[in-house]
Amino acid sequence: MQSIDNLYLEATHMLIEPGPVVLVTTHYRGKSNIMTLSSLIMLQQNPPFLLGLVLGPWNYSYKALYKTRECVISIPTQEMASTVVNIGNCSGEDEDKFSKFNLTPLPALKVGAPLIAECFANIECKVTDNTLVGKYSFFILQSVNVWTDPEHKERRTLHHNGDGTFVIDGEILDLKDKMVKWPEYL
Repeated sequence: MQSIDNLYLEATHMLIEPGPVVLVTTHYRGKSNIMTLSSLIMLQQNPPFLLGLVLGPWNYSYKALYKTRECVISIPTQEMASTVVNIGNCSGEDEDKFSKFNLTPLPALKVGAPLIAECFANIECKVTDNTLVGKYSFFILQSVNVWTDPEHKERRTLHHNGDGTFVIDGEILDLKDKMVKWPEYL
């Protein structure tokens, strides 16, 4: 292996992108917004279900999330790839992204931010801990309600490589018969 120097430290996220690219919706002062995000991780896989999200004050959605302490994590699939990138290329400060990208807001059950009808899944979240926001721009969210669209047959998600390229979920490797330690997750 070749030595890696500081020039490549910026590439760290390209090696450890955490999961699918998501759309985050917020609602603040009568206005709903959508942003594209790939810095989301699962923190706790049993109740309470916790997610970690990196979002700093340079993002328009930051203030809405910080003030309202709630959002929706919407999970788009590969057919929305161009829309997902285009959402990330403009600011909600200047645009109504629901209108601009012909997306349908749906009312959530437990938060004020809207679901996105075109996404196959939506997770309603409330900020449960913001003590790391000032130092690391890191919000800890608790999943309070989950929606999926059974009619949405496409389930392949996008994963950002950190350099403008994406991987789309593909082949499924079924190893359920080997998962003997955690049968409750099968």
